[in-house]
Amino acid sequence: MNLATRISRISVSKTMAVMEAAIKLRDQGIDVVDFGPGEPDFPTPENVKQAGIRAIQADFTKYTAIGGIKELKKAIVDKHAREFGSKYDVSECVVNIGGKHAIFSIFAAVVDEGDDVIIPTPYWVTFADIARFVNSNPVFVPTKESEGFRLTAEVLQRALTPKTRLVVVNSPNNPSGAIVDDAEFGRIARLCRERNVYLLSDECYSHFLYDGRKPFSVASYTDLKSHIVIAGSLSKTYSMTGWRIGYVLALPELINGIVKLQSHSTSNPTSVSQKAALEALSGPQESVGVMLAEYARRRKFVLERLRAIPGVKCAEPGGTFYAYPNISAAFGRGGIRDSVDFSARLLEKAHVAVTPGEAFGTAEHVRISYATSMEQLDKGLKRIHEFMASL
Repeated sequence: MNLATRISRISVSKTMAVMEAAIKLRDQGIDVVDFGPGEPDFPTPENVKQAGIRAIQADFTKYTAIGGIKELKKAIVDKHAREFGSKYDVSECVVNIGGKHAIFSIFAAVVDEGDDVIIPTPYWVTFADIARFVNSNPVFVPTKESEGFRLTAEVLQRALTPKTRLVVVNSPNNPSGAIVDDAEFGRIARLCRERNVYLLSDECYSHFLYDGRKPFSVASYTDLKSHIVIAGSLSKTYSMTGWRIGYVLALPELINGIVKLQSHSTSNPTSVSQKAALEALSGPQESVGVMLAEYARRRKFVLERLRAIPGVKCAEPGGTFYAYPNISAAFGRGGIRDSVDFSARLLEKAHVAVTPGEAFGTAEHVRISYATSMEQLDKGLKRIHEFMASL
């Protein structure tokens, strides 16, 4: 069967491919330590689950407004304003089916064929494939491991051209955990406005911060609002990955464009999930703090253990629940040429699943998710240490 050309421009998410490979080994009865998943290992908070159950019992199972129910949009803009000092109206918010759908919708509504989309490296795998799907040109801008993979306005400025339409910034960054400093984010946003380029800020991990750092949004620079587009999600913060609720905050013109697109694709966000999301945003927040405290403990443990492995280097992740160690010391040993080889051999020999850096645009790294138990972390890191020693 001949498929449309646009499908040939994209590939299956490499992070999902790792998960599938680990599942196949588990199905054979093999004990696999899986450091691949990009989702919290905590359950959805009980109050949120109960809100979903109440919605079902109340028969809230019909179509809703295309862009989401008004009370949820108000909860989103109000919480964003309280936490970040942003100024959005309900008319400047649309609810989507997860953060990935939000980002896809932004690309579809903003980017034309042949436009350049700037994506700092390392990057979340989906950014590049969405850019290709809409037939734009992903322009990869490397950041330096020696500088903690942090993006600067100076680096970005050198990459801008008259064809640039969109700049994508994901802070904290998946996979590196790098954070764009608040003031630097402002310089980046001002540069985008000066060059009439949209700045897409992916805030999926905005609350996953460590060492006393406070959550920040570039939308706090309210004078730059005309060129800022916010993509948000409840998936990570409230452990709601399967509920699929995300959102976009932007000027009404873009929101209306996304609503138009949504009217012909998804019809509306899932009704029951919207009620659960409303409770997540407006209900008790204690579960978030408990989850973040545990991730901080795991992060410290993972960094200590990785840095104890001869030849392994790891930049300090300021946020997310990932570490992004440099494993290039293994190249040229045991037939390993790159991080793809390393990941395949590690899974085959040590039964540990990690995601190769090639998925994120770098060749010398692997992503390790510490969204798993301390027991699994201890076991998996011990296996990695032994694997490196065996090469």
